[in-house]
Amino acid sequence: MTIKQYLTKNNDTILLELTDFLAIKSISTNSTYNKDIQACANHLEIILNRIGMQETRVIQTNKHPIVYSTYHVSNHKPTVLIYGHYDVQPADPLDLWHSDPFKATIIDEYIYARGVSDDKGQVYCHIKAIEYLLKTTGTLPVNIVMIIEGEEEIGSPNLAPFLKEYQEKLKADVAVISDTPIINKDQPALCFSLRGMVYAEITVTGPNKDLHSGQYGGIVQNPIQALARIIANLKDENDRVMIPNFYDDVLSLSVKEQAYLDDIGIDQASYLNDLGISEFAKEPPVNIAKQIWAEPTLDCNGIVGGYTEKGAKTIIPSKASAKVSMRLVANQDPNDIAEKFKAYAASLAPKGITLEIDIHSLAQPARMAIDTLYIKAASEAFKQNFGVAPKFVGEGGTIPVVADFKHILGIDTVMMGFNCPDDCIHSPNERLLLANFFKGIQTSARFLELLGKS
Repeated sequence: MTIKQYLTKNNDTILLELTDFLAIKSISTNSTYNKDIQACANHLEIILNRIGMQETRVIQTNKHPIVYSTYHVSNHKPTVLIYGHYDVQPADPLDLWHSDPFKATIIDEYIYARGVSDDKGQVYCHIKAIEYLLKTTGTLPVNIVMIIEGEEEIGSPNLAPFLKEYQEKLKADVAVISDTPIINKDQPALCFSLRGMVYAEITVTGPNKDLHSGQYGGIVQNPIQALARIIANLKDENDRVMIPNFYDDVLSLSVKEQAYLDDIGIDQASYLNDLGISEFAKEPPVNIAKQIWAEPTLDCNGIVGGYTEKGAKTIIPSKASAKVSMRLVANQDPNDIAEKFKAYAASLAPKGITLEIDIHSLAQPARMAIDTLYIKAASEAFKQNFGVAPKFVGEGGTIPVVADFKHILGIDTVMMGFNCPDDCIHSPNERLLLANFFKGIQTSARFLELLGKS
């Protein structure tokens, strides 16, 4: 039986099972839903046992559990580590949904539900692919290790410790993640580059209390203006980061990687129009794909200080603070960048204030090799099921687990997502194209088959 025949025969059952999975309110950021998180992990354990995985366990962490499952075929076959997450974002604001976010609804060929794209629906593609192979062949073409966590939406605080503790059980040749978008419904993509991050907060303190600006203005340093001076000097007039040696370790793109990004062909005029702006921060021409996927940047994400309510209050505030994120690219060390940032910000601080810098989070960047047999197998699997070869893209955001797989387990990741950029992840009316859900199952199964023959 071909996979298309199998999916046609079991279409209703597959969608009903997906609906049950999506109905669980596994919201990781709100402790009110801790029982739902546990129920979702237990639900996955039942499903994985039912499809025939050899060992499946719900492993408790300091917060939310991780579902671990394996199937071993042969020491002579490659081992694929499939990663996903079952936790979801809150559904608020509920009044902006046109259907119940926890009751999967099919409208105009899309499945609407919280988590259907990020990441339950995509995880389910791999589960159904494994089920098809086991039911039709009695075995799998490769060894499988699967980890599905419940903390991705809160930064995966317990994943790296889990990877270190279970390192021997997680030995694999490659990891697979379906949590990045394709270009559009007809054009698949494979992501080969992810940016890392340093997230910091600058706090400037002046006097020990708010002061009358008439009585003290001109003799006391104003923390807001001191902070503004620091922020203004973090980037130059062409949006280049001014931290000394910030760009020293940036890994250049290869000729092939540059060609892949050039092939994306983002129209600059349309990009500007969609954003409602007239010019880019840098002098043109701007290679948008290269800039957002392969070059680092720095942005002020928020600033607080002084009196912000209606009317006037003429004060010199005691404190002001700003949050700053730095997106990093391959070969930049977030620990090193954090130290350079702190030293440079301190050098900009005017006299009369106290400067405090807190580093809230660090994430390693990652760039995957694009000529491996794993990427070739993924590319061929996409081509066979979508009708066109995938384009190679980067991701401007951060997926810390990819760097963790590289640094802790020593393996690269194939990022083969199936959702579209306009599928409203983290927003009301999150959706996934029904056709791409089933193509995802087919692509996952074919990828495993091709690896088994390699």
